[in-house]
Amino acid sequence: MPRAVPDPDQAADRTPTPEKVVAVVVAYDRRELLLAGLDALAAQTRRPDVVVVVDNASADGSPAAVRTWSGTHDLPLDLVELPRNTGGAGGFAAGLARAVHRHDADAVWLMDDDTVPRPSALAESLTALRRTGSALVASRVVWTDGRDHPMNTPRERPGVDPAEARAAHAAGCTPVRSASFVALLLDAQAVREDGLPQAAFFLWNDDFEYTTRLLRHRRGVACAASVVEHRTKVFGGADADPGERFVLEVRNKLWTFTRARTLGPRDTVLYGGATARRWVRTLARSQRRAVLLRGLVDGVRQGTGRPTPTATVLAGLGEVSDDVLAVEAAAGRAPLTPTDPTSELPRFSVLLPVWARDDVAQLRRAVDSVTVEQQLRPDEVLVVRDGPVPPDLQRALDELSARPELRVLELPANVGLARALDEGLRHTAFDVVARMDADDVSLPGRFAAQLPLIAAGADLVGAGLLEIGADEHDVVARRVPPTGAAEIARYARFHDPFNHPTVVYRRSAVAAAGGYRDLDLMEDYWLFARMIAAGARVENLPDALVKYRVGASPEAGSYARRGGLRLFRSELTLQRHLRAEGFTTTAQAVRNVVVRGGYRFVPTRVRTVAYRALIARGGSR
Repeated sequence: MPRAVPDPDQAADRTPTPEKVVAVVVAYDRRELLLAGLDALAAQTRRPDVVVVVDNASADGSPAAVRTWSGTHDLPLDLVELPRNTGGAGGFAAGLARAVHRHDADAVWLMDDDTVPRPSALAESLTALRRTGSALVASRVVWTDGRDHPMNTPRERPGVDPAEARAAHAAGCTPVRSASFVALLLDAQAVREDGLPQAAFFLWNDDFEYTTRLLRHRRGVACAASVVEHRTKVFGGADADPGERFVLEVRNKLWTFTRARTLGPRDTVLYGGATARRWVRTLARSQRRAVLLRGLVDGVRQGTGRPTPTATVLAGLGEVSDDVLAVEAAAGRAPLTPTDPTSELPRFSVLLPVWARDDVAQLRRAVDSVTVEQQLRPDEVLVVRDGPVPPDLQRALDELSARPELRVLELPANVGLARALDEGLRHTAFDVVARMDADDVSLPGRFAAQLPLIAAGADLVGAGLLEIGADEHDVVARRVPPTGAAEIARYARFHDPFNHPTVVYRRSAVAAAGGYRDLDLMEDYWLFARMIAAGARVENLPDALVKYRVGASPEAGSYARRGGLRLFRSELTLQRHLRAEGFTTTAQAVRNVVVRGGYRFVPTRVRTVAYRALIARGGSR
């Protein structure tokens, strides 16, 4: 039921100011802006009692900078360092849980790391909370030049009760139906009753779903006197071209309208219509309409499912997971604990490309290794035939396609690995996809080890591998990848942090990063760098889960393919793109061209020795 609307002249006596206010700041790779925001929190006329900074596995030194800042200020600060990027949705869910469960907050003030509040912002929001009896108060959000920021405009409550409107207006506020996490003061009791944001949203619309959920039967206001700056790079609204991330906008809105049930029939029609009109405008203005249309289709497909519970998405994070589970359980939103340990694992496809030079016996071995030999078997194996193949290989494909779990997608012409994989991803039956090559061998426990991490919220999970020579028992080296999101992101500035044949990823996360793009023998590195930059949740298992065929001799195998002018040109293209996209600095790009580029001209045998000494570890026969 809605809260009773207080008499504006007496409300201050009836609703006391919360005793303990905890500010929650979610941070990801914006160190200087984060520090500016912390300075502004310390300068508030009514300071928060505690500041919780949730760092989403930043790779720019943000945690160290926060610790240094805390040592020179008297404002109590709790730094929560997450081992993987959980997105804005996961970060705010973790921060809210920390504030409510561990710090016992009476009110929680949420904000992004690029938000800088004016000195009286918190005091004005608290006054508005007291005078209006609201569950939340949204600040007025302006850009750096003082203009109202169109990206963060709260939606006014349609058909508002007159008494509620009078109480709000008397306090200098406007009744709202939803608001942004950019700067939002919440009554902690509402959090305890309704739980946390949907961490599965990752980015976009998590604040819309959550605030409409809180305000379904409560009051909320926007306070014009509480002002914060949202220091985005550009001044723009919510209908700006989202590019590859449009899939998240579509999926999350559909989840909100069809699964969350936070709006009611009338509001669903109103906001659904407004959303459809905005999508049409975005498509009409876009210079990359094909990308948006693909995101629309994929988002609709994903939106027909259900979001993974927040406690499941944020599992495996130690104290953070404990806090999240406690708050969600108290609100009746904790996931059921399955008796069967595999019952919560997502259904998944295996994507396996084949081309004319692949060996028939090795293909059969690869297919068996991902099907009948696996402890956890895939629901589908999609083999992509990249152009015409010799008769014996075609006969093998025809025989394999008789298996109930295996399908063959035949491309009429050879298009190369990147385009073949991209085409395959458009045809997989499931969002979770495991990669496999036609000449490799997956070890029996591979999927049983990787899928639980996907179920826990990861978007991309790789593993170690064993390099094999003349046959699969001839182990010549072992690759152990970096683990932990921060270390993976650091490593990615110089090396590919994932062994491509070992990865399991979400098709939606690949699409959000722009999919595979043609780049000879480096299409995977480019994709993974863009996924990391786009905020994908990444992890590696150090154990070797795949046997990777490098060939009987360095001159004839994969080491030979890593050198020469052709690969040097790919290296230059890769480094140019990584620098242009802001993934590397100029100094890093120059280093990479000199070191990685120079490596391409080293004799193959020398390159093999250097690679095994620096990247791979010697195996045992």
